Amino acid sequence: MALLNFKKRASATETTVNPELEAFLNGYSIEVMPRTAQKVESFQELLPAGTRVYIAHIEGTPIEDMVATAKRLNDEGYPVMPHFPARIIKDEATLADWIARYQGEADVKQALLLAGGVAQPHGDYHSSMQLLESGLFDKAGFTNLHVAGHPEGNKDIDPDGSMKNVTEAVLWKQKFAERTDAKMALATQFAFEAKPIIAWANGLKEAGVDLPIHIGIAGPAKLQTLIKFAIACGVGPSLKVLQKRAMDVTKLMLPYEPTEVLTELAAHKAANPDFNITHVHFFPLGGIKTNATWAINNGGASAQPVKTQG
Repeated sequence: MALLNFKKRASATETTVNPELEAFLNGYSIEVMPRTAQKVESFQELLPAGTRVYIAHIEGTPIEDMVATAKRLNDEGYPVMPHFPARIIKDEATLADWIARYQGEADVKQALLLAGGVAQPHGDYHSSMQLLESGLFDKAGFTNLHVAGHPEGNKDIDPDGSMKNVTEAVLWKQKFAERTDAKMALATQFAFEAKPIIAWANGLKEAGVDLPIHIGIAGPAKLQTLIKFAIACGVGPSLKVLQKRAMDVTKLMLPYEPTEVLTELAAHKAANPDFNITHVHFFPLGGIKTNATWAINNGGASAQPVKTQG
């Protein structure tokens, strides 16, 4: 792992920056919700110009709030990728209405399609595959369609704890990308250990999946907060990283930072340029400002353009 010759960040913090990590963070994305976005006075003071911002659509959030958040971010210069959770979309008319609102009011051209976290569908859709097959996103001219990835599986999809159904779903999405013009990528649930993430990504590649992977990473947060979210979101074996840390009284009160997992992934990417993880996607569980500040201090920037994302 090449950790020598770190350059210093050109800022008042004078933080040393790992060049591999800096390269890996280039073009990162971040997730917000309408209620968390409201707490940010100016995204331009926190995020690099052109940063892709996902907007999570939690059950019960009015579409008006989602669209207003998308419009605000678009007006500040950020490409927006709202969630379309299949199980809370009643029918095709509702889906078409959401797409039209996002496009007409916020110039949205990309979306994250996922099943959603509710147990029982509210209407006709129960999976992201149905949303893809609707053809409505293609008809509306969306340029990017991202779908969910699960490095540690998902017990809602595979109750037996296997990876059977999630793997079959990814293979289906790969075939969909091959037979359509959709520009697709996998945006994943967050995890805390690099080695299992690397093994999962390599396994997909060996299975013939060449969709770029945007790896989900939990941003800096209090340990108790992270454990709560990790359990609620169904994070798998890597949860033990947090549980082990919680047993160490010297670390219990210190905030968790994703430095270790990202440094290891960055080193692997530097040594294997064809590695199929292409971007980092942050879940700012400890706050957007806290996450953005960590990124700035580790290689991100607050007012510089980033590369076009794929």
